[in-house]
Amino acid sequence: MTRAAGDLLAAVGDTPLVRLRRVVPEGAAEVWVKVEGGNPTGSYKDRMAVTVVQRALERGDVSPGGRLVEYTGGSTGTALAFVASVVGLRFTAVSSDAFAESKLGAMKAYGAELIVEPSGDGRISPELIARMRDRAYRLAEAPDAYYTDQFGSPDVVEGYRPMGREIGAALGASPDAVIAAVGTGGALMGALAGLADLGMHPDAIALEPAQSPLLTTGRGGPHRVEGVGVGFEPPFLDRSRMREIRAVDQELGFAMCRRLAREEGLLCGASGGLNVVAAVELAREVGPGGRVVTFACDSGMKYLGGHLYAPRA
Repeated sequence: MTRAAGDLLAAVGDTPLVRLRRVVPEGAAEVWVKVEGGNPTGSYKDRMAVTVVQRALERGDVSPGGRLVEYTGGSTGTALAFVASVVGLRFTAVSSDAFAESKLGAMKAYGAELIVEPSGDGRISPELIARMRDRAYRLAEAPDAYYTDQFGSPDVVEGYRPMGREIGAALGASPDAVIAAVGTGGALMGALAGLADLGMHPDAIALEPAQSPLLTTGRGGPHRVEGVGVGFEPPFLDRSRMREIRAVDQELGFAMCRRLAREEGLLCGASGGLNVVAAVELAREVGPGGRVVTFACDSGMKYLGGHLYAPRA
């Protein structure tokens, strides 16, 4: 049945949960993926952006015609730019050339003012993230500006709570585990909260790129998995809720993205590939009869002009 809605914000959420077949070996648990590329901007960040902006408007923290400010790799910024365009706000994004050019272009297409911090080498590093953050902080001091605070606002986690409820409703029972790479940690913690609303309490495992193993070794580093591994402790991640934290080599994630497209028809971003690599590994450990859930955080269409889906020799 076709849904009718007053505006595009109602199109956020209710994304498919699909079971992977060909990339999961015999004798392993089922692997289910929440396919978030179906949101209006092709990312689960739309969920967070809608909640953060709507609640800020309700509180009077920002008024129609005012300006939102955020530093972003692109998916959060695209989502905020989309929501701002719907509700009548302006948006300034601080980003970098280390992120996909298509993401930078998408923010501008939605009407965002884009400020680009140069990376120097095309890699995401703790130093680059710090420069982006400091630039955004300065911009947010303007009288008409509201800092959306993707790394601090409690509204971020609440934005992802429905995703957990959707997973629980689709499966009809609790998964054995939810496993996901973390940036802010908001998506993982929000999904767990939504599952808990249904009385479901699966094991939780956080991931990071092995090239920036801050959570597992205390040492960050440059990497190329956009949206995760930000170089500091994820502000929403509750380590006491995690069964463990694992590091996954980014190259395995990139290769998995290409396999998912060819073998499963799933075109996702690098974080989704990282997630599936770890989910398959965990499925082997859990064994037959189990269920592991992870996220395809965004659409791979955003990355077709870069290294991720570049032709291989």
